[in-house]
Amino acid sequence: MQMFEPVTAYIALGANLGDAAQAVRGAMDAIHALPDTQVSRRSALYLTTPVDSDGPDYVNAVIEVKTTLRAPHLLEQLQKIEQGAGRKRPYRNAPRTLDLDILLFGGGHISSPALTVPHPRMAQRAFVLKPLAEIAPHLVKPAQLRAVRDQAIEKL
Repeated sequence: MQMFEPVTAYIALGANLGDAAQAVRGAMDAIHALPDTQVSRRSALYLTTPVDSDGPDYVNAVIEVKTTLRAPHLLEQLQKIEQGAGRKRPYRNAPRTLDLDILLFGGGHISSPALTVPHPRMAQRAFVLKPLAEIAPHLVKPAQLRAVRDQAIEKL
């Protein structure tokens, strides 16, 4: 098996069904347990109102990982964690037991039917930018935070 140099990636976590905070914390642990992957930073948990969605408020966070997995394989592993948490996809932006999104993967740009990196809507969402700025302030510009300041978000 070919070994790759470790890459720093950022993953957004969210849930708004069941015990959402526990689902997010459990997902952080599950990601840390993935082969060749280590969670190096975890944001606080944030309570947010749904954006382009409905249902109860979300619990959101962002983590930084160091991984030698390639992006498609990391995505596959994240989707398995979502499925293990009971994730269903009845329609776009449906309420969810767990949602895991790769925001950034090294300095790379990926555009495939399965994965787009950087995440195409991350700059429009306070629930991504605030926790990302907490753990990696160099990646979030003040203007980006100002642009989403009207979105309700509360640190738990």
